Amino acid sequence: MPELKEAVVVDAIRTPMGRSGWKAATKKGQFYYTTGHELCSQTLSTLVERVQKKAPDFEPKMIEDVCWSVSAQFGEQGGNLGRIAVIVAGLPDEIAGWTVDRYCNAGLQAINSQAMAIMTGCGDIMVAGGQEFMSKYPLGSSILAIHGDPKVRRKTVFHKTFIKRTVTMGMAAESIAEKWQLAREDLDDFGAWSHRKAVKAMRDEEWYKKRICPIEVFDYDPATDKPLRDENGKKKKKLLTKDETPRAVYLDDPEKAMTKIRSLKPRFKKDGVVTAGNSSAISDGASAVMLMSREKAEKLGLKPMAVIRTMGVAGSDPVLMLEGPIPAQEKALARAGMGMEEMELIEPNEAFASPVLAFAKHFEYDFLDPRVNPTGGGISLGHPIGNSGCCYFVELIWGLIHQNKRWGIETLCGGGGVGIATIVENEKKFKP
Repeated sequence: MPELKEAVVVDAIRTPMGRSGWKAATKKGQFYYTTGHELCSQTLSTLVERVQKKAPDFEPKMIEDVCWSVSAQFGEQGGNLGRIAVIVAGLPDEIAGWTVDRYCNAGLQAINSQAMAIMTGCGDIMVAGGQEFMSKYPLGSSILAIHGDPKVRRKTVFHKTFIKRTVTMGMAAESIAEKWQLAREDLDDFGAWSHRKAVKAMRDEEWYKKRICPIEVFDYDPATDKPLRDENGKKKKKLLTKDETPRAVYLDDPEKAMTKIRSLKPRFKKDGVVTAGNSSAISDGASAVMLMSREKAEKLGLKPMAVIRTMGVAGSDPVLMLEGPIPAQEKALARAGMGMEEMELIEPNEAFASPVLAFAKHFEYDFLDPRVNPTGGGISLGHPIGNSGCCYFVELIWGLIHQNKRWGIETLCGGGGVGIATIVENEKKFKP
């Protein structure tokens, strides 16, 4: 049997975030006129090209497997998207592909699964990616597609068990706020802080562009839904390079922004505390990470950006589904023999502000601790379900490098009561 290997990150990228926009919406998101296949294939192609530039001896056919995470697995995101991405990107047929769904955990699960394959000697080069196209496939659409007519669904074992024991994510966020005695003002303060950090990160262009994967799309007139054409009648294209979701007003006019966020009404419960201002944005996006065994990376002349150290998953009460990251983080920390105080960057998913504040209370750190999501998170950048775990892993890796920090942890909650966490180490050998 082969000895356990170390899995290292050699590159990590994400697309800019696009605001989710419906056909009837006044403002359509920047990805509205593209397809799910464009998102995954362009992101995968860019990742491979970047690694080729850094390591001339690297060949795409060396990749053993591509795992792609997505939650709404139908339509343009249906089928085996991991394999579809390989073919659409024009990569060698020898590269295998598969697709994973663990709700909001999925993107990080893709990374962990590929890392475990490397650790156990089942391959030396793996890719993990994720995406969600919420403009076309909104929350809950996969369940509706699977279970059809509501009258029929109420009679199924799914409705008698799973649905009976679960609540909407918004109500789960309210339950967390009530259990942990979280104040509306604190939730709003965290939401505003998320936007300020994301806007600052975007304006630090030298660092921002290092992790951004530009996406080429056809240019449309949103008023008519018709493509714009050049003088030769060909469809015009444009390159998307910036996040669309962060609101600059939180940084540029904080007084105005805070007045607005304080005035927002609760969305899920009368007299509740969860509002649009302290909940995640609905967005579109994709991301990808290339993992290698340390031996293979060294042979190709690549310096590891980070090393995957430990991981953990846990189930939790489906009603308090957003608490899953607490036991998942405890498992990852215990396996590393470390405490939360040793984590120099902490990347909890901002599905809502309330679970993030609950984690801070549990692990006894300030919810405005500068270690927490230094470049923003789900509230400001968005929470495209199957993409978030991979996307915010990308942010964590680049954040450790930017701030010259060593240890970081990422964690996400998930529908139905599941949590996931991963600890990474920046050995400070990589120079961007």
